[in-house]
Order: sequence, then C-alpha cells, then structure tokens
Amino acid sequence: MTDSDTRVYDLVGIGIGPFNLSLAALADGAPDLRTLFLDAKPAFSWHPGLLMEGTTLQVPFLADLVTMVDPTSPWSYLNYLRHHDRMFPFFFSERFHIPRREYDAYCRWVSDGLPSCQFDAHVDELGWDEKDDVFVVGHRAADGTLTRVRARQVVLGVGTNPVVPEPLRPLLTEGAQAGRVLHSADYRTHRARLATCDDVTVIGAGQSGAEVALDLLRHQDGEGAGGPYVRWLARTNAFAPMEYSKIGLEHFTPDYIRYFRALPEERREQLVREQWQLYKGVSEETLAELHDELYERTIGGAEPRAALHPGVAVVKAEVHDDRYVLTCRHAQQDALFEIRTSAIVSATGYAASRPAFLDGEDGLGALVDWDEKGRYRIDGDYRVSLDPRISGRLYVQNAELHTHGVGAPDLTLGAWRAATILNAVAGRSVLRVPRRAAWTTFGVPMPSNSQLAHSQLALSEEKKHR
Repeated sequence: MTDSDTRVYDLVGIGIGPFNLSLAALADGAPDLRTLFLDAKPAFSWHPGLLMEGTTLQVPFLADLVTMVDPTSPWSYLNYLRHHDRMFPFFFSERFHIPRREYDAYCRWVSDGLPSCQFDAHVDELGWDEKDDVFVVGHRAADGTLTRVRARQVVLGVGTNPVVPEPLRPLLTEGAQAGRVLHSADYRTHRARLATCDDVTVIGAGQSGAEVALDLLRHQDGEGAGGPYVRWLARTNAFAPMEYSKIGLEHFTPDYIRYFRALPEERREQLVREQWQLYKGVSEETLAELHDELYERTIGGAEPRAALHPGVAVVKAEVHDDRYVLTCRHAQQDALFEIRTSAIVSATGYAASRPAFLDGEDGLGALVDWDEKGRYRIDGDYRVSLDPRISGRLYVQNAELHTHGVGAPDLTLGAWRAATILNAVAGRSVLRVPRRAAWTTFGVPMPSNSQLAHSQLALSEEKKHR
C-alpha cells in the first residue's frame, strides 16, 4: 500500500541520532520552517550495546543537543533534569560528565517531545522530481505501508556502521558461535554470555575497548577464579589517553574546521591519521580504573587474570574445535605469535556509511558529485555537491571527517553544526553562531592593526630616503 503526503517540507531529515535530533530541536524554535525527521527504529536509542553502568560521556553535559548555541532552548539537558525532578540530585553529584545511560534517556525525552520526529519510518527511496523541483523521500512503516513525502532540502544523519577487521569477518557468520565473536556495538546484548566464558579477547585501543575490558574484569570474582580471563589487544603503540588539555580541545572549534577545510586533501588525510588521540584515545579515568582493578586483584601475590598487549595486529583468525586461534603480529618486533581464546569483542570503531537508498532505482546517488574515493564533497555549510540541475540542497552530518576534520563525530560541535545547517536551510540567521571560539591561531597569522600601521610607517620612511 502506498500513501502520499501532499505537503512540501522545508527540510526532511533522514536518521534520528544525536546530530539530526539536535537539528530537529533547534528547528523547533523556528516555527515558520516545516520540518520532518524520519528513523527506522521504533524509538530513539543511542549505542545501546555500550550503555553499561558507570560509563559516562567524554564531553561535558553542556555539549547537549542545543546549549552550545541556544542555552535558552526548552530542549536542554538542564530542562530535562527539571522535568524529571533530578535537578537537586544532579547539583549535589557535582557531575560535569554525565552517565551515558542518562544522555540516552535525555535524547529519548527530546525525540518523544518533538512532533517533527517520526519513528518506525524506514527510508528506502530518495530521488529528485525535476517537474516540481523537490526531493521525494519514500519511507516504509513496519506494516509495509510506503509513504512518499516531498522536501525542498534534505539532511542525511544516517550515522556510521561498525567496522570489524577483515580476518574476523568470516567468524561473525558462524551460527554455532553466535554471540562469541561480535562488535562492541552489540556487547551489552551478549554481556551475560561473555561473562561465563573462560577467556575473552578484546581488540581495539579506544574508549569502547577499554570499557569492555574493564567491564569483563569486574565480572571476575574476588578470589580470581570466576569470570573470564581478559586480554586486551591494540594496534597502537600504547594504550594512550585521549588528548583532553584545554588548548588541545580547541581542535573541536569552528576555528579549526575553517583552517582544516582550506588545507590540501593529502594534508587533511595525513592530519586525521596523526590526530587519532584527539578522538580515539581513552579517558584517563577509565585507564586509571583498569589499573586499579588489576592492582586489587593482585594483592597478596595473586597473578592477574588479564593481559594488555599494545602494538599488536590480528592478521589471521581461525576456529579450532570450540576455540578461536588468532595469529597476531607485534609491529615493533616484527614477530608473529598465536592466541587461543573462547570469545572475541572487536571494539574497532565505526565508519561513515553510504545509505542503500542513494543507489536504488531512480536514487539520488547518480546525481551526487562523489570525490575520487567515493566520498561526499561537502562545503562549509555541510552541503553536498550535486548535479547542477538539482536546485534543492542535500546536507550531511557526521560524514565529513575527510573535509572538516576530527570534530565530525564529536558531540561538542553537534549543536554548532546543526545551527550552521539550520541557518543555511532558512536562508537567514535563525541562530547566532560564533565567529571565533579558540585562542589558538591555526595557520599563518594575519597581521594585526598595529603591525599594519608599523609596516605602512616603515614603507613611508623608506620612500622618503630614496
């Protein structure tokens, strides 16, 4: 069955994660804009596989959906606390970094309260209607009903997909081993079963890998006999803390984005690789908690039932009987060794995804100006370069690491980016965004007024003596 929505929306968002939800919340303050946001899930959820007790956001609570650009918005985290009678407990807890589970609950409260957010809406069509100069977005409900809506502008916030190292991918399809080789995105689902294994290997040097390793350690009983032996592998040369100095964090500002965008593509890609500690490191608190757990478990001379191996890459994975055999290479020693384990958690991150509906029949993919590596070309307003025949605008969120730098997946810049897109969509300044947000000067400094005056005076004196 097919249904048609005859309205033309100013903006349709595809995907309702934190970034598009931020845009929806900010657009709620512009009642003259008609917006609609669609998501296939039955309700909002954010990394449900990693919502363990005790885990926190790596950014302060001020980096909620709206506050960094509009602290007066009714959709702030503080207003969420007020509505749930949690303001006094929050005040007394003196938290700056909030529980990840509560951030998820906060976002769900916002999505439930915004009439523009529609769930159970799986988008499988995105095309361009040349006759009416509008995008056509087709979304399907759980009962199979297809609804088509029209929009002048569209923003893709479809999120990222889990990445698993190539040697492990065949093991993910082993039916008899379901739940024993998985990405960390599914950790909480299989957590109870993993806790009963005798040996679990965690792969990946980032925050997720550290949290999974810590959680598994905490499943070991006080005598050290129960719970799994925990092994943590990482390709990086060290289990390194995330860069969290005040000046270092200025890489997550509009100033750095402007600087980064102006660099040649080759230099941008080199910088992203070099800056992994800005967005792939582990919080110092989590590393300290891991150390404390190991310290406690070795009191009295007990051997730790854990091992940490940096500088190691998995090059081969096989199934032998009821166990997995991982062939690993230590990079600095250029030596191979084997690990036998009963379960594997791949905490190896995520990558920007290209939604299938772009490449469907009459899809928009053929009209996107992809770069040489099949990625979006994106301007300063997060607009995708399209065929000149398309008058509408297509925007993306969290698909611009290659063009805008390490702030792309970070919640710190979420509200600022959403406000930038909203202003572009409206064609006016709906929300004021800062021109300068960093003390750091990225790139060659511009001469100050005093320097210009001094240069002009020196030039004048030089002319007099000629």
